[in-house]
Amino acid sequence: MASLGARNNGTSSPNHVEIPIHANANNVVELKSIQGVEESNIDYSQRAQWLRAAVLGANDGLISVASLMMGVGAVKEDITTMLIAGFAGLFAGACSMAIGEFVSVYTQYDIEMAKIKRERRSNNNNINEETQREKLPNPFQAALASALAFSVGALVPLLAALFIRNHKIRLVIVAVAVSMALLAFGIVGAVLGNTPIRRSCLRVVIGGWMAMAITFGLTKLIGSAGI
Repeated sequence: MASLGARNNGTSSPNHVEIPIHANANNVVELKSIQGVEESNIDYSQRAQWLRAAVLGANDGLISVASLMMGVGAVKEDITTMLIAGFAGLFAGACSMAIGEFVSVYTQYDIEMAKIKRERRSNNNNINEETQREKLPNPFQAALASALAFSVGALVPLLAALFIRNHKIRLVIVAVAVSMALLAFGIVGAVLGNTPIRRSCLRVVIGGWMAMAITFGLTKLIGSAGI
């Protein structure tokens, strides 16, 4: 109030300091809003790539190896044959996933590097190529992560069938264990990806059931036909 009176009287105080309280408050509110939006965007965009590789790899390992074991179990009651087929599927699938992910990410890497070089030439070498290169995905890390995720998923039906000697009980235990794992993968993927949990779980579980049922049925049909 004193400073306001001094200004109205045409005088100024040597210790007078004006503090734009309202402007600062508005700026703080706007800054917090912008930061909140940016943090949420960065959060889920950074999760997208590794989440996709991990969830897809684990689901592929779980469904493909479980379906393979169910197919073999449809025509062979021997536990050794079923387990050997499962482990063969694990090894083949992990190698396939790793190579596929490596090729895919390396192709993306080459495309991004070509783009960086073009931008660098257009900006007269003002862009730090090394800094931009560090932001790109690593093909070797992506391949390893994909293979590990596939292997983790594939181990579920193998461990479920490992100690069950009765053929019918073994098939039921594998189906139940795989269903529980699919439900868990669906929940984790939905929570981390900020998507509806029920829809995600239904999609994953029903897809897994269909794969196992189709493989079991067609293999049983071929085995019955004596092909």
